[in-house]
Amino acid sequence: ALIKCVDHRRGLAPAMNQVFLTAEELRACQLVFEKMDTDKSGAIETWELKAALQSMGQDPTDEELFAMMTDMDQDTNGRIEYAEFVRFVERQKAAHMNFKPDTDTLEAFVALGGNSDKTGQLDVNKLRVLIRELGLTVDIDKLIAEVDTDGSGFVDFDEFAEMMRDE
Repeated sequence: ALIKCVDHRRGLAPAMNQVFLTAEELRACQLVFEKMDTDKSGAIETWELKAALQSMGQDPTDEELFAMMTDMDQDTNGRIEYAEFVRFVERQKAAHMNFKPDTDTLEAFVALGGNSDKTGQLDVNKLRVLIRELGLTVDIDKLIAEVDTDGSGFVDFDEFAEMMRDE
């Protein structure tokens, strides 16, 4: 069952073309929100967002934090209320559902050894070497483990596109 989230205090409702979260997803949102709202103020402040991200091994810059807060804080009061948090998660879900591998993803796949008709595979060891040589701070082993679901040691186009979407 899909549940429409409305912030009754301000009468805010999601856009008409927006994806809605299931009851289970809303429960998960509530748990995450409560965990991030460490001072129990009913809103996530910038310092709480930073602490939550750091607890997950991220080290966001002030600019990245500002961009995240700006994206989520729709009423621009400097805090992320629960309804704003839910709308952000809904937007992320919609973006994930509507993802279509673009030309850049296909070009990158081809540049790394795949075929332009989306066939072929990338050797994960070559991918690891390339990421390290480029000096990227991506946890490539984690990404590969997540997308190489068949454990083949190769990344096909669908797996590569999923990896690009996650990053």
